[in-house]
Amino acid sequence: MKASVLKRAKEVLDIEIQAIRDLKPRLGRSFEKALSLIIKTKGRVVVSGMGKTGIIAQKFSATLASTGTPSLFLHSAEAIHGDLGKVTAEDVVIILSNSGSTTEMKQLLPLLKKIGSKIIALTGNLESVLAKYSDVVLDVSVKQEACPLGLAPTASTTATLAMADALAICLLELKGFKEKDFAFFHPGGALGRRLLLKVEDIMRRGPANPIVNEDKKVAEVLLRITQARAGSATVVDKAGRLKGIFTDGDLRRHLDIDQNLPLRKIKEVMTKNPTVVNKEMLAAEAMHIFEEKKIDEIPVVDKQRRPVGLLDVQDLLKAGLV
Repeated sequence: MKASVLKRAKEVLDIEIQAIRDLKPRLGRSFEKALSLIIKTKGRVVVSGMGKTGIIAQKFSATLASTGTPSLFLHSAEAIHGDLGKVTAEDVVIILSNSGSTTEMKQLLPLLKKIGSKIIALTGNLESVLAKYSDVVLDVSVKQEACPLGLAPTASTTATLAMADALAICLLELKGFKEKDFAFFHPGGALGRRLLLKVEDIMRRGPANPIVNEDKKVAEVLLRITQARAGSATVVDKAGRLKGIFTDGDLRRHLDIDQNLPLRKIKEVMTKNPTVVNKEMLAAEAMHIFEEKKIDEIPVVDKQRRPVGLLDVQDLLKAGLV
């Protein structure tokens, strides 16, 4: 039984792979015209479908919306029961339907024409009502479904999804859509955190940011670091300007060679002129500095080099940048 099941599974994949391969020779003027209609529209891209194809339409609409093309999903049946009011003459309507001849489709198409919307069809039937009413038709027909009964949409929905993805990605590139734009529409995701999060959003402030005068004794500075649960202290002069940083690494380096270290002034053992960042810097940029310099803490300073915060590599890890 196991061998026969795996054989059948491979056959299903072969059928669906072939359905996608068959789309490539069909790409041409119609595909370019579809892109042109979408690029030029002053309205939104309304994607419509129902049943299994409707699910593909929802995914297509979501992909468009998240990559810079305003879009909404319109269920074909709901459209003729009031939701048609969402569509305007400035919209482009993309209808996904393998048969292109459902009852709902036949009712919907004349109404869309009356509204004045441009219609793009992704259909497996070039002789269908949908194809005849559309301004642009993209052929997503398949030789066979993977379903042995030929009833459950399988290869046809795969082909439709692939064609929709091709449209979406070409639109993304034509519009010059960049990572920062994608992050804007996905602020809660990992990419959004990486591209939108600033140093000031995660830097340590107040009691968590130990700042000490350069004349303080090492013992006092260690107490401040411990109280702040930090890995370093920022060292300043009397005017509050950055002079250096004292880290766990500095402590270890001097402890081995100086028995009187706790009584020394911090300015004698600190790291002078440390690497700094400003609070407006993207956290992702700061992460590169940590990696390049192989350090764990960076003071955050203002334009006058006064410390306003402390950035620890652990803060970046907690923020999900790695």
